[in-house]
Amino acid sequence: MKAACDDQGVSVERRLPQWIALDGAVNARVLVPRVLLRADNLQSLSERDVRLLVEAEALEVVVDLRTDVEVELEGPGPMTAELAVRTEHRSLYPDSESPDEPPVVRAYMGYLRRRPDSVVGSVRAIARADGAVLVHCAAGKDRTGVVVALALDAAGVDRDTIVGDYLATRERIDAIMARLVSSPTYRAQLEGHDTHKFAPVPGTMERLLELVDDRFGGSVAWLSARGLGHADIERLRRRLAPARSGAG
Repeated sequence: MKAACDDQGVSVERRLPQWIALDGAVNARVLVPRVLLRADNLQSLSERDVRLLVEAEALEVVVDLRTDVEVELEGPGPMTAELAVRTEHRSLYPDSESPDEPPVVRAYMGYLRRRPDSVVGSVRAIARADGAVLVHCAAGKDRTGVVVALALDAAGVDRDTIVGDYLATRERIDAIMARLVSSPTYRAQLEGHDTHKFAPVPGTMERLLELVDDRFGGSVAWLSARGLGHADIERLRRRLAPARSGAG
């Protein structure tokens, strides 16, 4: 793999995924060191996990995409203001549209249609932070996948890299589903189903980005039309530059 440099000129190897070994999460990984992280639910993080994220990964902001109901049932997570970590709750939930598209693609487009405020707010948080932003939901797959993909796409990251990051969750799908089924919040919905039914599949993220291109003129145009300013987009590009193919 080629290497890129971050804003401080530090060489960064572009290799996805870069897993983070945590006791209390199974789908945590680095996209850009000390800039952008993603994960499944953080509710079970250990003290060691919290220290690692805050000290080693420079965590500053957690973007929690779970619904208010999920947060109420599962808890708000262990990150607190005392740790100098800010949590932003940006609920996403699906809607049905485009009946000719696969159900997952329809759900993803529903996030954009029904909660553009949450998507734009999440991307703005990634752009404006000085330290790392960690985006998560319950599985770290769908809601997290859409927000991260739009941020990467708007920053000019090549789509093979974006798709590769989205599909990386397949490596952890058994562990992710085991965690979710162990929780009363998700058990009734998921128990008894084939685990791999929930794994991300090729074509899904590609199709979402194609639809954003065709309907809205691309990720930058969609975000700009919904309130993300030019300065934020430029800062996003600088912060995520190490993830861009051929950068450095």
